[in-house]
Amino acid sequence: MQTQRQSADSPEPERVSRFVFVLLDQFTLISFASAVETLRLANRMAGRELYSWTLVGEGGGTVTCSAGTTFQLDSDLLPLQRDDTVVICGGLAVQKATTKPLLSWLRREARGRHQLGGLCTATHVLARAGLLDGKRATIHWENQDSFLEEFDEVELTKAVFTVDGNRFTTAGGTASLDLMLKLIADDHGEALANAVADQLIYSAIRTDQDVQRLSVPTRIGVRHPKLAEVIQRMEADIEEPISPAALARDVGMSTRQLERLFRRYLNRSPKRYYMELRLQKARNLLMQTDMSVINVALACGFTSPSHFSKCYRAHYETTPYRERGSHGKMRET
Repeated sequence: MQTQRQSADSPEPERVSRFVFVLLDQFTLISFASAVETLRLANRMAGRELYSWTLVGEGGGTVTCSAGTTFQLDSDLLPLQRDDTVVICGGLAVQKATTKPLLSWLRREARGRHQLGGLCTATHVLARAGLLDGKRATIHWENQDSFLEEFDEVELTKAVFTVDGNRFTTAGGTASLDLMLKLIADDHGEALANAVADQLIYSAIRTDQDVQRLSVPTRIGVRHPKLAEVIQRMEADIEEPISPAALARDVGMSTRQLERLFRRYLNRSPKRYYMELRLQKARNLLMQTDMSVINVALACGFTSPSHFSKCYRAHYETTPYRERGSHGKMRET
């Protein structure tokens, strides 16, 4: 961006902050759009250019988003300007998109103390590059199990976004909007951030204290406190499942009362519901990590691989090995 030479008496122009969006193949469109549109509206509401942006990616050329739309990139992964903010935009098949050239570029540019961030699954890329070690971060709830198994140096939270020093991450979806509003407020004040939110018809701005998922009662459509408490315990203890009798005792009811509660509201037994939670986590790990099937079984509370395979087949009508194989072929196409 070119600027005219200033006279000795004229004030220095206000610096324009540049965002470098690194678009990975199959990046999530809503995360990227929420971020860039928020910056565009900040310029509009301020009546001057506060932010600029450029789209880059490995090899330059074009990249396709999750919705199938193709974007023309401005450049390859070139050296950054001193004050650039780098935003990696992830999405589907992030492991495949995390290439050696991309990681090398990130590590090299990180030496310049740039502010680096990841939207949606791009947290995986930053962690793989070693740029989140010892820092707080977040990622979409569907990817949290696999992330925890792979990156124990990162303090993973369930927040919609996190900012830790010069690193920021979001959980995906509209969380990019919340993050950008915070960055705008930090740069130019809350009045501008609120004006942008009004333009977006966004009346409930979230902070890094807000969690990603709806509460258990809202998710299951049932507002029964003891049922919600039991389900929260189940979700927190997948690797070492708790018996229905112990769960019932912890909330002050009998096992028979707990059984009736689950049958009435969820049309299944506590044991069946717990099993479905464990199998769902197992499927996520099979599709998102390179963990062996045996280790996936152990991480989901199955001590016997044969029992795990039997339960998996009964629920998903395929074996864990076939699930892993078919998903691997899809990732390669």
